[in-house]
Amino acid sequence: MKRSRTTALLLMSAAPLLFTACQKEEAVQVQEGLYTSVEACGEATGDPSACRTAFAAAQQQAADAAPKYASQAECAKEYPAEQCVQQTTSAGTSFIGPMMMGFFMSQMLNSGRGAVAAPPAAQPAFKDKANGWAKPAPGGSGGLNTASGIGAGKAGLAPVTATPNRAVTASRGGFGTRSGGRSSVGG
Repeated sequence: MKRSRTTALLLMSAAPLLFTACQKEEAVQVQEGLYTSVEACGEATGDPSACRTAFAAAQQQAADAAPKYASQAECAKEYPAEQCVQQTTSAGTSFIGPMMMGFFMSQMLNSGRGAVAAPPAAQPAFKDKANGWAKPAPGGSGGLNTASGIGAGKAGLAPVTATPNRAVTASRGGFGTRSGGRSSVGG
């Protein structure tokens, strides 16, 4: 008798897990964009509040994530000279590095409703002399530049091929998607 009760209880406790595993999961999509200003972000995404939040977060990370050089001349080899300025990290270390020229904002979207499911994540963006963009490489301390030593240069950055001020959105089928392929003339 005891064995059958134990078995019944064990099966009953596993039932919610089995039902949860069988439920359909909603797909989560990520929308990421590179923006050179809060205004451009707001126009592209239609969400100026999220853009302001993302810009502020990127500004806080900028000095810690920026490429670090020992002199202005070293910085000017890879970045425009007017961008190379003296900065201070959150730990209080001074260095010469390029200013943040834009920011990356990514949002997790709930594809079922199209609504934002989480607050936006942001990272600073740096633009070099060749008009290439880079952001902090993944890993390390919260995605920030792990090569934080002076003279490390671009060591903690990852190059990206994003087009500035254009929101990357998920494509969705809408009214007329099916019928567009079946059009006929003269019925």
